Amino acid sequence: MKQKVEAEKLQNGAELLIKCLEKQGVEMIFGYPGGSVLPLYDALYDGAIPNILTRHEQGAVHAAEGYAKATGKPGVVLVTSGPGATNVVTGIADAMIDSVPLVVITGQVTTPGIGKDAFQEADMLGITVPITKNNYQVRDIKELPRIINEAFHIATTGRMGPVLIDLPKDMTVLTANPKIDDPVHLESYQPTVTPSILQVERLMNLLQEAEKPLILAGGGIVAAGGEKELRKFVEKYQIPTVCTLLGLGLLPHDDPNFLGMGGMHGTYAANIAMMETDCLINIGSRFDDRLACSPADFGPDAKVVHIDVDPVEIGKIIPVDIPIVGDAKVALNQMLSIEIEPPECEEWRLLCKKRQTAHPFQYQKTANVIKPQAVIELIGQITEGKARVVTDVGQHQMWTAQFYPFTFPKQLITSGGLGTMGFGIPAGVGVKLAKPKEPVVVFVGDGGFQMTNQELAILNQYNLDIKFILLNNQSLGMVRQWQETFFNERRSQSVFEEQPNFMKMAEAYGIAGKKITDPESLEAQLQEAFAEPGPILIEVMICNREHVLPMIPAGMPNDQMLGVD
Repeated sequence: MKQKVEAEKLQNGAELLIKCLEKQGVEMIFGYPGGSVLPLYDALYDGAIPNILTRHEQGAVHAAEGYAKATGKPGVVLVTSGPGATNVVTGIADAMIDSVPLVVITGQVTTPGIGKDAFQEADMLGITVPITKNNYQVRDIKELPRIINEAFHIATTGRMGPVLIDLPKDMTVLTANPKIDDPVHLESYQPTVTPSILQVERLMNLLQEAEKPLILAGGGIVAAGGEKELRKFVEKYQIPTVCTLLGLGLLPHDDPNFLGMGGMHGTYAANIAMMETDCLINIGSRFDDRLACSPADFGPDAKVVHIDVDPVEIGKIIPVDIPIVGDAKVALNQMLSIEIEPPECEEWRLLCKKRQTAHPFQYQKTANVIKPQAVIELIGQITEGKARVVTDVGQHQMWTAQFYPFTFPKQLITSGGLGTMGFGIPAGVGVKLAKPKEPVVVFVGDGGFQMTNQELAILNQYNLDIKFILLNNQSLGMVRQWQETFFNERRSQSVFEEQPNFMKMAEAYGIAGKKITDPESLEAQLQEAFAEPGPILIEVMICNREHVLPMIPAGMPNDQMLGVD
């Protein structure tokens, strides 16, 4: 009898995995089945966690990123071995550089076949070492729950990021009865959450004496959920503030202290402020090369404070006077708890605002062609600035960052550090699944659209009311812009001589479609399209010579901006 009871408690690896995922509170899996993960999909058949069947593994991982970026919860991906696994590599790299929490489970050949070039074998541990926070290969079924729990812990703590679990097929059918709720304790992984209060006091003393203080707010504040603390701190001390691309929405677009986005396509006021500040407080930004375009020339007179949960980032690009390691929200609360005399910087603040008023984002309006900036401005008005906005990568991404009126964090979902074309459509799917009651708008170019448009196939299946704005300039716009600016207008392989009929593609996928070519009726047609129930593809034929301006040429100081009057 005892042996029978013990046998009844045994579970195979697939069942164990599903139970562990349920314990982690996983709401959905983004995945694509195949031979090595058939036992897992068989277990999912009776499980409580739905699998979102994307049409490509790259779509699965970008959808998981969209879900994670919109919620702060880890996105979960499940794909088969070999090509199924290698197809998620781009999304993993994208998540790593943008600090997106993912748990990616890849099937693998059976353990006896590993290293023997078995059918659909790929060395996912070797491939993903540089682009994951950690990766595992399950070699003992009893270790599976521990590995799952550690993976979720690592993905969602410290500087968040992707963790990969490589799961040989035999590990899904072998049976065991391990505990699934043992607490995670990793001696070698203890990220610092609470900064040194002494360093924070140094920061506040420096701020008190500053004449030209500036806050640089990055995606680290978004990840930490520190927007309320940031807004309170900025208002308390009336400090001009610049946001990175991934920090947009931390301050409302109309906040009196917000100078706009900084960097290559940022505002004149933001970039000049970063060059002239004497006290730069960077909270949760990496100082990447699209922000600090010439590190040697960046903020030459500034005392630099850098707050980051990842100590590796501090001092990596810009020398730092006060390094502070810790969670952005915790750091901001510490800063708010220390009372100082506000810095005497009213003259500086007024100067920054004067520059912002004198040099706003602008474009030349014409009656002959549709300007993409006008499209985005109108959609901002139609959605009242309340939509979750997803972009692909290219000119439309920068125009969206410039002209959509962002008001809250996690509102802009985009590929930052890796700049991944094809991100937009599947990420929009993930965002809508995460936030089904909120309006979701996806801006995509005609280049990126043709990389992952197959994910439109699942919109009706899951009843996803997403408005897709295809800004069609019949080219790889950003590539073309660089060729026109720096390569004597030699448009080498950046113009599409032939394109599919995108409206027929919408019809093929069973969604509504609307093509807009007339500048005079643009607003009326957009209003009509957005009133359409359900998903719709809105193709807008835009000017094919428009550039994203202003622009800092690569490697030039932030005050050397093209396109500023």
